[in-house]
Amino acid sequence: QVQLVESGGGLVQAGGSLRLSCAASGRTFSDYAVGWFRQAPGKEREFVAGNSWNGASTYYADSVKGRFTISRDNAKNTVNLRMNSLKPEDTAVYYCAAKREYRLGYVPTSPTEYRNWGQGTQVTVAS
Repeated sequence: QVQLVESGGGLVQAGGSLRLSCAASGRTFSDYAVGWFRQAPGKEREFVAGNSWNGASTYYADSVKGRFTISRDNAKNTVNLRMNSLKPEDTAVYYCAAKREYRLGYVPTSPTEYRNWGQGTQVTVAS
């Protein structure tokens, strides 16, 4: 198992930026594909962005494409989510997740594929 801890959430005005970070510990982080998900009140958890185990492949939800950037540093066991041009509809609790995954280029996008989750960090975008 790998343990995940998110940080960097907060309150921002629409159009602003935030960077979320996820620190991993416990296992070899480079064995894991990683994903960022979010969940707004009353809604299901949805995929935001993901990165394959070696960082070579990334995938974004259409709603964030061009605004969000995922990056990972396996040497530091961290994965970041840079969020620009934030909108009120981006308001949610954001979760980091990891899945042991060796398939080249594969980015899991369903929350049911992930077994390791952080506790979440709140992002609120004010209009």
